[in-house]
Amino acid sequence: MKEEILQYIWKFQHYNSNHLLSTNGDQISVIHPGVHNVNQGPDFTEAKKKINDTLWAGNVELHVNSSHWNLHHHSSDNNYNNIILHIVWNHDLEIKDGNGRHLPTLELKSRVSKLLLEKYSILLQSSHFIPCEKLVHKLSELSITSWKQRLVAERLLYKSKNILQILEQTHFHWEETFWWLIASNFGLKVNTDVFKKIARSLPLNILAKHKNNIIHLEAMLFGQAGLLKKQFDEKYPQMLQKEYAFYQQKYHLKPIDGELFFLRMRPANFPTIRLAQLAMLIHNSQHLFSKIKESKSVAEVKKMFDVEANDYWHYHYTFGEETEFKIKTLGKQMVDNLIINTIVPILFSYGLHSKDEWYKEKAIQWLEEISPEKNAITKGFEKLGYSNKNAFDSQAFIQLKNEYCAQKLCLQCAIGNSMLKAF
Repeated sequence: MKEEILQYIWKFQHYNSNHLLSTNGDQISVIHPGVHNVNQGPDFTEAKKKINDTLWAGNVELHVNSSHWNLHHHSSDNNYNNIILHIVWNHDLEIKDGNGRHLPTLELKSRVSKLLLEKYSILLQSSHFIPCEKLVHKLSELSITSWKQRLVAERLLYKSKNILQILEQTHFHWEETFWWLIASNFGLKVNTDVFKKIARSLPLNILAKHKNNIIHLEAMLFGQAGLLKKQFDEKYPQMLQKEYAFYQQKYHLKPIDGELFFLRMRPANFPTIRLAQLAMLIHNSQHLFSKIKESKSVAEVKKMFDVEANDYWHYHYTFGEETEFKIKTLGKQMVDNLIINTIVPILFSYGLHSKDEWYKEKAIQWLEEISPEKNAITKGFEKLGYSNKNAFDSQAFIQLKNEYCAQKLCLQCAIGNSMLKAF
């Protein structure tokens, strides 16, 4: 028996509640089990119960064994002064609270369905893609849909926490914050840390002064990335080197620490191409976050990211190595990735920070208008018959898999709860 399953049993009252008696033989009536407390202190607060004819209101503490009360030194902790009921799986010791008062105790091991415990054990020991995958067919589509909404909100709140920390670092400058985030995303997963450093090394006010000159922008981005250090035969990278040398001295720029990765990447995703496209995005836009914030549709946002690298890159993927002509545009998948992982989270964060529900609702709505992500997690849920129609669905699945299924937190999951309730 684990304490978490005991908490689950008590919270949802999954035990035989007929003729409840304390370990001392007193009659117990549970009026309200209390509110589950996930912070420090008693397991449940604001509970109500009746012992014999006396009504009690206060807190409830749970332990696998009664003796764990002493093991955890609760009698000397003021947080446990108002315990009105001690719920245990196994009663192995009479307990007194810090005031020397006998602690009313209810033992549950003879009152819980063995089938429920067996099914919970199966979930914990499961090696399937998700612990309950053999049981999900029993869950209604309505239940899954409502849980997806919670999962997406959780995921956006988690991302917002990081974004609001960055906002503090930029002294609450939303455009600068957006620049840091969008640049990081252009680096994709393998180069995100280096692109983040590049963005932080080039303040937006410097880039804004040169937004009308793509050569200046590329020189500073490639120079800070450390890609202009070697000898070049071509005139274009030589020109970038000269421009960077000038602006490096003018703005006291220091190339960032870190190495960009090219191996095992599609050429279209090479960091050189992404930096060139990032330079063009700066060149084509002004007050980008403000425009995104006031956009009425995803289609408007996508138009802002309809950018292509300058002419040199139509014949190159890296400096000095000429290739066949191919226009280097941001593909649909890349734009969707930027919207899902940067634009939607920062829009949600803005609504959270400004206490404006309209922005939060718009962010979630935009997820519903974007194609779903395709990865190992979403494919796994699709195989189980789950609908993956849009980015709202795929983000919910990623949150579910990473934060619940992989951690075996079935008791905290609405799907896992529904599975257990069915037994």
